[in-house]
Amino acid sequence: MIKKTKKNGYKEVYALGQHICMSTHKARRVIDQIRGRSYEETLMILELMPYRACYPIFKLVYSVAANASHNMGLNETDLVISKAEVNKSITVKKLKPRARGRSYPIKRPTCCITIVLKDISSLNEEGFKRSEYSILCLNKPKCINKYTDIACYNMDNNGGIWDKK
Repeated sequence: MIKKTKKNGYKEVYALGQHICMSTHKARRVIDQIRGRSYEETLMILELMPYRACYPIFKLVYSVAANASHNMGLNETDLVISKAEVNKSITVKKLKPRARGRSYPIKRPTCCITIVLKDISSLNEEGFKRSEYSILCLNKPKCINKYTDIACYNMDNNGGIWDKK
């Protein structure tokens, strides 16, 4: 599906994956890593993450970008994931036969995944700088503790932990 917002001037393209057989917690763990990133960076992250939830999300992100390039003629390098959410869907219930004629219920949770991509090429440089933090979901740090001191040690020069006897 394609939406165009009037107030900002960006074009939005979204896709919805329904009844994906996995828990919402497992899908949110992956979705939180890709929210606010560019399309190309998202594909690299999803290919390298070791979770089972990455493959359906990868297919959905790829589908959204294909919709954007085919239907709207947008360039894939200018797309940013502006919104990604996971909602709970139906629970598939089955019965597993057990000993002595009994049965245990099996519950398979499913989820709905919505991914929205925005095209940021239509913005001018000023508009992008003003709305950069809102598009990419970045927050400026409010309070930085100036009393913390972080020491970085090079393990090769100091001998490391393994050289002690």
